[in-house]
Amino acid sequence: MRLKMISAMAAALLLAACASDEAATTGGASAGGGTTDTGGITQGAVTPGSAEDFQQNVGDRVFFGFDRYDLTGEAQSQLQRQAAWLAQYPAVTVTIEGHADERGTREYNLALGERRANAVANYLTALGVDAGRISVISYGKERPECTESNESCWAQNRRGVTTVNR
Repeated sequence: MRLKMISAMAAALLLAACASDEAATTGGASAGGGTTDTGGITQGAVTPGSAEDFQQNVGDRVFFGFDRYDLTGEAQSQLQRQAAWLAQYPAVTVTIEGHADERGTREYNLALGERRANAVANYLTALGVDAGRISVISYGKERPECTESNESCWAQNRRGVTTVNR
């Protein structure tokens, strides 16, 4: 709880510092919050080719059905956007994380997470991303996005996450 409060305070201070810097450089007049919108992609807020750019403008995750590791049409569409971004930034390497919900044994979910991560990696490779730029890791059920025990929460945890390496 204390860490959350400290994190929230740090974020507020960071935002205040950004607002002060912007006011100093623009004379205080800022209608757009320091960013410009060009064709639906926000520029200025993140560095092109960065992990933040990838998360904000492409999306870093795909979701799987219960006890499944096959890619849905929606997941394939998302991975096509990821592959296009990776083609634009050929020096970037990524790690594909495989995750599972809390049901099942630790060992089973680690294996399922690995199959999910490999499904994502194989699809990106099939789309032209060099396999040498991709590594995979399974976290199984060890890093849940949501901790409630219900289907909505479990669905958020059945995922593959593409993480841009720094």
